[in-house]
Amino acid sequence: MTDLVDRIREQGSEQRRAEIVNVLVDAFEDLMQADATAFRKKFRKMAAAPFSFYRGAACLFYNDMAVEEDPWADERTSRVWIQGDLHAENFGTYMDSAGALVFDVNDFDEAYLGSFTWDLKRLVASVALMAWTKAISDNDIERLIETYVRAYVDQVRHFADNPGDEMFKLQLDTTDGLIHDVLLRARMNTRVALLDAVTSIEDYERRFRLGPGVRELGEQEHDAACAAFDAYLSTIPENKRFGSITYGVKSIVGRTGFGIGSAGLPAYNVLVEGNTQALENDVVLSMKQGNVAAPSRIVHDDRIQDYFLHHGHRTAVSQRALQAHADPWLGHTELNGTGFVVSELSPYVSDLDWSELTEPADMEPVLEYLGRATAKMHCVSDTDSEQTLVDFQSEEAIAAAIGQDETEFVRSLVRFGMRYAVQTREDHRLFVNAFRNGEIPGVQSATPR
Repeated sequence: MTDLVDRIREQGSEQRRAEIVNVLVDAFEDLMQADATAFRKKFRKMAAAPFSFYRGAACLFYNDMAVEEDPWADERTSRVWIQGDLHAENFGTYMDSAGALVFDVNDFDEAYLGSFTWDLKRLVASVALMAWTKAISDNDIERLIETYVRAYVDQVRHFADNPGDEMFKLQLDTTDGLIHDVLLRARMNTRVALLDAVTSIEDYERRFRLGPGVRELGEQEHDAACAAFDAYLSTIPENKRFGSITYGVKSIVGRTGFGIGSAGLPAYNVLVEGNTQALENDVVLSMKQGNVAAPSRIVHDDRIQDYFLHHGHRTAVSQRALQAHADPWLGHTELNGTGFVVSELSPYVSDLDWSELTEPADMEPVLEYLGRATAKMHCVSDTDSEQTLVDFQSEEAIAAAIGQDETEFVRSLVRFGMRYAVQTREDHRLFVNAFRNGEIPGVQSATPR
């Protein structure tokens, strides 16, 4: 049986290079037309390293998953909530709606329904890519992937065997090592420091500070953004709503300059009053246009597509389905007929810094935590999750699909992660050559004289 990587290699370099270009153009053509400069920056960042390319090319990964055989995907496990872009840098801390600092998955822009193995495959390939840049041996990389997968399987089985799994959290009293340190650092952050970084006080009132990536709105756009914000308020679950004073808008600005995944997406920052009129309680919210989720490009299911009002709605619903005690500010709205997702720009968000991890012995306990965090995401929803698309217990379905002996499941993911990482390094080379030679239409700048 020929596996995915063998089939890709049978294409030959020129055909694969053309496929990469076609997939990127198909995924991003509208956004490239809207802001070619943002996408040149995105592609420059992707060109920097294979891992950066992998982060920015989730659409290529799912193009490959469309033809990848998946023996663990059945009627149920092929349609569970997935994060959609699960790589090693999409984990970090946040303050949950119960007031606890939690280490978890922290990006849901690509979340959708699909095979649970897609998240695992995307993560293990990212681990192999990252570890390779640290000159870690193949044998050690395989052991790291196995640690992650076995922790995932163990936690899924725990959830299946123990009701009340929504109480499980990776937090200060349930972690140690680097993950515990990340939580401690996040605990030292303050709302005042965040506010001081992006706002200034004039005439006893806070306003956003203008600067790089921040633009002032004209009257018409400002009014439209305020109307969209007002509409968002009705999408917050009843028991997560604060008093009316909290949502009073003090300032709105346009935002640009997001990371690799959100290039070209229109966005706004909204400054609101907070729970008191004290200036240190002001809250910064992000109102960002929802993007087309990468897995949705290969999941052809009208029942799922018709469930969502727009991509902003899909992002908010997905996050509540994947995250216990989700952000109490999370909601969605429309602006000029386009869906936006709204969430807090929290001072308590702190990403896992892999630069601190240089040896396999340091990485192994972290990957065990990531495995358990991934299992939690697949199996535990917010109590206010409105979703009705998955009407079964994901943990029971996944545990049944894997079976009592996970040996073959683990072995297959180790093999996939190692081989797909090698292919991604080659894909990165092909992408760089295509980009630098002007083969990606819509993003080429004028040639200087």
